[in-house]
Amino acid sequence: MPACYNSSDFDMVMDYQSALRFVLSFSDYERWPGAGYAERWDLRRMEELLKRLGSPHLGRKTAHIAGSKGKGSTAAMIASGLSAAGLRTGFYTSPHLHTIRERMKINGRLITEEEFAAFVSDIRPAVEAQNKGDFGELSTFEILTALAFYYFRKLGAEAQVLETGLGGRLDATNVVPRPDVCVLTSISLDHTAVLGDTIEKIAGEKAGIIKPGVPVVSAPQFPGAMEVFRTVARARGADLIEVGRAVTWEGKGTDTVCQRLIVKGLKDIYELTIPLLGRHQLENAAAAVAALEVLEVSRDAVVEGLAKVEWPGRLEVLRKRPLLIADGAHNGDSARRLVEALKEYFTFKRSTLIIGTSADKNAAAMVQEFAPFFDRVIVTASEHPRASAPALLAAEFSRHGVKAQETRSIPEALDRALAEAGEDDLICATGSLFVVAEVIERVKGIPGERYPEMKAPPGRG
Repeated sequence: MPACYNSSDFDMVMDYQSALRFVLSFSDYERWPGAGYAERWDLRRMEELLKRLGSPHLGRKTAHIAGSKGKGSTAAMIASGLSAAGLRTGFYTSPHLHTIRERMKINGRLITEEEFAAFVSDIRPAVEAQNKGDFGELSTFEILTALAFYYFRKLGAEAQVLETGLGGRLDATNVVPRPDVCVLTSISLDHTAVLGDTIEKIAGEKAGIIKPGVPVVSAPQFPGAMEVFRTVARARGADLIEVGRAVTWEGKGTDTVCQRLIVKGLKDIYELTIPLLGRHQLENAAAAVAALEVLEVSRDAVVEGLAKVEWPGRLEVLRKRPLLIADGAHNGDSARRLVEALKEYFTFKRSTLIIGTSADKNAAAMVQEFAPFFDRVIVTASEHPRASAPALLAAEFSRHGVKAQETRSIPEALDRALAEAGEDDLICATGSLFVVAEVIERVKGIPGERYPEMKAPPGRG
């Protein structure tokens, strides 16, 4: 442990469950998306809280990642590369699959329950003081973000990788004034009620993480999004590194476990093996390599880091006979990529889709991609309060001439799919990470945290 860590830090007021209840007692915009997002979001609230905590977000090498798709995978690759380079690396991400502690890690190790409780106890006075200030009450996500920064400082992190939660411009992670690199992954129509109803509007929100003079890496984009990024980068004097032009990649083969590729970066050529499937992950890997080059990570550490990256719930094979795959596709574009990957990477006879979506997502766009491909469809709902009613999904499939079976829960949907599938068939569970989490928990026997009801934002109670 670094010198700044002291066992006396754990003479805590709260235990883990008490700390969890405290954090979850505030407004949660993950459960209530779009509830006055732009109207009430004010980064000054977050900045003042961090000042009260001694500015724990500053003083370390920083990579900041935003995008509609692939930002988690790309961020995980960057974090793994930094760890392989010997840097004590904090990784902050959202949402989580099984426990809220997955959101903050150092070199792949989750914050422990003991640490979570101790550090929430530490920051609680600052949170309560800030909530009496001029900029409104902190949200659950803001408190978690501050907690991650505090945790990274307490355990001596030398680098940090920050994945935005929503958007970029107003996101709670957008408080590091001068990160070392910013990364923009693929932009698509997602969270349209919050971020805007065009690619250009959404790109404008994501481009809010671009800082004056800070290199920015962009994955391949729709023309409208790329033009926004070029314009903002030029205005802020930020060097824009475009993956697909300045940095390129070429696939070199795959199996059901990993895929190989060559990335030609600005500084070197990398022969890589990544334990993530799907052509989109080749694109994400190239973006990660470009960012790691900016961060001056050695060639060997890049290769090692990407080979060791872990990012579950994305084209994850949970069972082989029948083939059971879980994937967090949650919009039309990611659904299209999922179908392409299933065709390319796997062999099977009949296919069954288990799908549950969140109410704020464009289910129609996903159904349009899935309906022509799957032989059988089972609609369901996760336990998350944002889950869409299965009947609504069934009606959407009906418009495409597909009669979907309705189930009330993930266990019921999974049991039905497995009972009816042959050994050579495929079952794919998708639609949201909340669905994926419950499927993984059911198959692997992993206990998942189920939270008390969170406080609704103003006007949504």
